[in-house]
Amino acid sequence: MQYVNLGKTGLKVSRLCLGMMSYGSKTWREWILEEKEAEPFVKRALDAGINFYDTADVYSFGESEKVLGNIMKRLDVKRESIVVATKVFSPMSDEPNDHGLSRKHIMDSIDKSLKRLQMDHVDLYQIHRWDYATPIEETMDALNDVVRAGKARYIGASSMFAWQFAKAQHVAEMHNWARFVSMQNHYNLIYREEEREMIPLCLDQGIGLIPWSPMARGFFSGNRRPGGGGETIRARTDPFADQLYFHENDFAIAEITAEVAKGRGMTASQIALAWLLNKVHISAPIVGATKMDHLDQAIAALDIKLSEDEIKQLEEPYQPHPILGHS
Repeated sequence: MQYVNLGKTGLKVSRLCLGMMSYGSKTWREWILEEKEAEPFVKRALDAGINFYDTADVYSFGESEKVLGNIMKRLDVKRESIVVATKVFSPMSDEPNDHGLSRKHIMDSIDKSLKRLQMDHVDLYQIHRWDYATPIEETMDALNDVVRAGKARYIGASSMFAWQFAKAQHVAEMHNWARFVSMQNHYNLIYREEEREMIPLCLDQGIGLIPWSPMARGFFSGNRRPGGGGETIRARTDPFADQLYFHENDFAIAEITAEVAKGRGMTASQIALAWLLNKVHISAPIVGATKMDHLDQAIAALDIKLSEDEIKQLEEPYQPHPILGHS
């Protein structure tokens, strides 16, 4: 396994992060693997040297965090040997204060997440989206207190506009509060709008990039159909994917990726992941897996070195997209 510093921090993370959204409760999503099914995937990741695990309170409404905590405890994994990340923002109930980035919700949520994880701290506490209803000063002040209380080692952010991220960092710097060290953004071969502003901003500021959906929610598997959906349970029951992908040009990119993969005797998903991994400024793409072969392929993609011609071939057909993944 390869390890890199997360942004400008001294924190070492594996070049792959195992996304825990796929594990939790089938009552949340039909394709989710429950704890007993999920354990072999976490064990395989640990055996491969993956030390970075990303979840969120909203994944299976807390069950994902419970699964991660239970499995790590059962496998007797040393807390200092893993990097655990979770998130806050999304509604956890119908209560008016049980969502967003207010001081109340952040303080309530970190304690609930830690209880579910059976840990006294997380390594990376991330805001899942931007909260238009809460002043960013309130949010950054609360996050700083979470760090100072020892409940989180670092803070990070997920998909938002670059101006919002810059504003949050400026507010934190003005008050000498903890600043975001990472950006978990929507970025893959099919969706590259982050190259316009967010990625250059993060490069300039030394922010670690840990993209979500690096393989476009299974879009490169070749079983997606124009108009939405596909052959697998996930493809048939993932309306969010239908919002993100399935544009006409997306299929053209998938076809070219499949051609490059065929020439190398690999899968298109591996080539799509390798494209991200070949970008030195990407710290650790967050990969999800519900089939062991998919996780094995992702691990093998670490050794794929694409040529300049292959990269050009993969990138050339891209066409601009509307903003997808946040608003």
